Amino acid sequence: MVRPVLIEFLPRPLARAGLRIAHRLRHHWRRLAKPRLRGVTVFLHDSQGRVLFVRHAYGPDVWGLPGGGIDRGEAPEDAARREMAEELRVTLTNLRCVGTLDETLSGAPHVAYLYSATIAQVPEPDGREIVEVRFAAPDDPPQPLGKTARRRLVFLRSAQADTAP
Repeated sequence: MVRPVLIEFLPRPLARAGLRIAHRLRHHWRRLAKPRLRGVTVFLHDSQGRVLFVRHAYGPDVWGLPGGGIDRGEAPEDAARREMAEELRVTLTNLRCVGTLDETLSGAPHVAYLYSATIAQVPEPDGREIVEVRFAAPDDPPQPLGKTARRRLVFLRSAQADTAP
């Protein structure tokens, strides 16, 4: 994906158009090249225990969870903090890894590092990658919910059940 630092100087509508094109190209590239990639997803909780859902400017028009790619040489935890600061202008507290998922995205192998964190600030979508945010109970997410977000919520419930006393 085009790094946000490269698009932050473009007008938002132009940046969103560029991201939609880049998303399609990346989808095809992943199907052909099958690179092994890594990414993060962060379950951002507010003080009421709700989870933050996001709508991206690119890809299917569904609700998802915030996250992004891990840069070469970057630790997953650092990627989680960076992505949330870039896309939502939030600082994470109580960040903890809840697990990893080995999966296939766009026909290519992908490792997803799943984190849970608390935020005290009101998230501010960057208007380029993220166009809308909404807090909701994890068992009553906004609709339509994307397949990837649905899989991650199932994983979160399973991880919480495994750690319950």
